[in-house]
Amino acid sequence: MKELDPFRLYPFRVLCLLLAVLIGATAVANLSIGYLDLGLQDFFYSGTNATVAELRLNRVLVMLLAGVSIPTAGFLLQEYFQNPLAGPSVLGISSVASLSVALYIFVSHDFLVPEFLENGLISITAIAGSFLLMLVLMLISKRFEDPSFLIIFGFLISALAGAVVSVLQVYADNQSLKNYILWSFGANNQVNQNQILVLGFFVVIGLGLSFKTIKPLIGSALGLNYAQSLGVNLKHLKYLVILASSLLSATVTAFLGPILFIGIVVPHFSRMLWNPSKLWHQWILNMLIGMLIMLIFSCVSELTLYPINVITSLFGIPVILLMLLKPRSAS
Repeated sequence: MKELDPFRLYPFRVLCLLLAVLIGATAVANLSIGYLDLGLQDFFYSGTNATVAELRLNRVLVMLLAGVSIPTAGFLLQEYFQNPLAGPSVLGISSVASLSVALYIFVSHDFLVPEFLENGLISITAIAGSFLLMLVLMLISKRFEDPSFLIIFGFLISALAGAVVSVLQVYADNQSLKNYILWSFGANNQVNQNQILVLGFFVVIGLGLSFKTIKPLIGSALGLNYAQSLGVNLKHLKYLVILASSLLSATVTAFLGPILFIGIVVPHFSRMLWNPSKLWHQWILNMLIGMLIMLIFSCVSELTLYPINVITSLFGIPVILLMLLKPRSAS
């Protein structure tokens, strides 16, 4: 048990400290990047630049929360399915969230919704749709003993959700279509403090559930029979993984739009940096690397004015292609 303690190994502490320093540096860079130059006093005292300072601080906080959530969801799914290409979108959570938002945006144009409620209702709709799928997954999983069937089910749900969204886009008016596209791009600089509190609340719950999955995942990685001999409840573990990964990915998708590929790529980087069998270490590294990468992408987004989700795709797709080609070149 001692070797599972993430603070026993000196090199691991050094690695975590290095990542923490880089996270702090990129957070400061995020606060200083923008069309207006801000001083340190703008973040502590009310003044003409206080609103801009608040927006930048919110931007950093939401990137930290997303950097913790999405890689953790990907890490849990990859360890449970024993598939390095599994990610938060593997169960269809992001696709159903997108479908829920599309239904809301394309239908709500017939109703008069106050502007200050618009973003909040979009987030609630995405969370509600994702939670509904999560309940369906937990019911369906009772009939599937093989975890790979859940991947197939998630793929089918994603394809169906994408098809329905395409149909809705055909019949949508120009303004509704524009609103949906803007949401799908993500807007990390438009999340307010109340939304961050809601996001943080669900993230804390998701991380708590994730904490309870690590030890059973260690047992299940040693084999089915060995895990059962250790008293690991595999059915309970399946529910925990679905619940934790769905909660983390759904809430981030609701407020930031679908963030693709980060949940696949970050666990891959963590396994490159540290022993893949030490899952407690891997979980901590996933969160630290995730926060660092999301903060870096936020800086790039502000400098280039590209949406955050476009940047994650431009980064993630080549990395995943390299992951696929690496085994072939090694053979």
